[in-house]
Amino acid sequence: MVHDVWVYSIVSVLIVSLMSLVGIFALSIEPKKLRKVLIYIISFSAGALFGDAFLHLLPETVEKVGFGANVGLYFLLGIVIFFVLEKGIHWQHCHGHLTDETGEHVHAFAYTNLVGDGLHNFLDGIIIAASYLISMPAGIATTVAVLLHEIPQEIGDFGVLLHGGFTKGKALLLNLGTALLAILGAIVVLLLGSVSGIEIVLVPIAAGGFVYIAGSDLIPELHKHSQKIGQGILQLIAFLLGIGVMWALLFI
Repeated sequence: MVHDVWVYSIVSVLIVSLMSLVGIFALSIEPKKLRKVLIYIISFSAGALFGDAFLHLLPETVEKVGFGANVGLYFLLGIVIFFVLEKGIHWQHCHGHLTDETGEHVHAFAYTNLVGDGLHNFLDGIIIAASYLISMPAGIATTVAVLLHEIPQEIGDFGVLLHGGFTKGKALLLNLGTALLAILGAIVVLLLGSVSGIEIVLVPIAAGGFVYIAGSDLIPELHKHSQKIGQGILQLIAFLLGIGVMWALLFI
């Protein structure tokens, strides 16, 4: 069982890390068409993140330890952690623009973006491995949710690096390098989890983080692109499909 958890966790984070290469494929797509496709991927991703949090991560944790104030506090802590992380990245973004008078502020932000992306990927590895320590279905569901969320994020990160002055090759290499930090996060959790039961703390924190990402980042983005009723309906369908996939994974 322990061997299976290691194998599934490492393979899962490797697959998620390889999503950092998606940016190169996005270059061949017309920007207008890419935006249209991405908004539905974001809709699906938001539903998947909510579904994973409320159908897999929290129920699995409650089944193991019961639903007490501690689980609720860990969940809220996840929201706070991702709030602080996002605030820090935004502050560094603005700080770079305000203090750099040389015309190199975009380039500086590209490096800042790499730091933020590396930390985010490290947390992804932690979340995926902790979910596998809870159960195989929870780990698979979390991998799918993270994978879907990574598609628009990695395309955006690749665009930032190109805009910052990096060549395509170097942008891909740097993006992949930060993505591979997910493996380090997974290994840390797997080593600690075997002796401490750390997943009981990390999984509700991950659930809180997923709810924060879906509620504060993804859904507001959807509202910016739902001027037409038809688009809004398609976004809703994609959102519900994301939840539906997480529900279907309960039967694995």
